[in-house]
This record gives sequence, structure tokens and C-alpha cells, in this order.
Amino acid sequence: MILANAVVDVIKPATPQRIGHFKVEVWGKAPHDYVRTYEILAKNETTAAQQGIARFVKEIEALTAEGS
Repeated sequence: MILANAVVDVIKPATPQRIGHFKVEVWGKAPHDYVRTYEILAKNETTAAQQGIARFVKEIEALTAEGS
């Protein structure tokens, strides 16, 4: 299991007519203590954070699989 946290910064806020643009910084807890930053288009900050964490988990799983 990979544990991670995320911080979301708004680049362009979402509106009812437009999807938002967010910068999401994700960092994992040991032994997956990597940091990644993603730019994500989403309907709100919560969704952006969830998508960022999902990308992070997928990326770190691929890294650890390569190292096996």
C-alpha cells in the first residue's frame, strides 16, 4: 500500500461552465517518499487531489515494479 498526501494550488478556478486548472503536489510516506507535481484539469480541488494521488500511486507502483 502506498500512503500519500496532496496539496492543491488553483491556477484557474472552475466555474459552472468551465473546468478548473490545478497544480497538485503529491508526496508519499516512507518507503515511497517521493514528491511529484502534476497539472490537472478537474471540476474542483477535491477531484484534482484525488486524480493527483491516483497518478502518483500508479507512477510509484511502476517504479517499484521496475526495481524488483
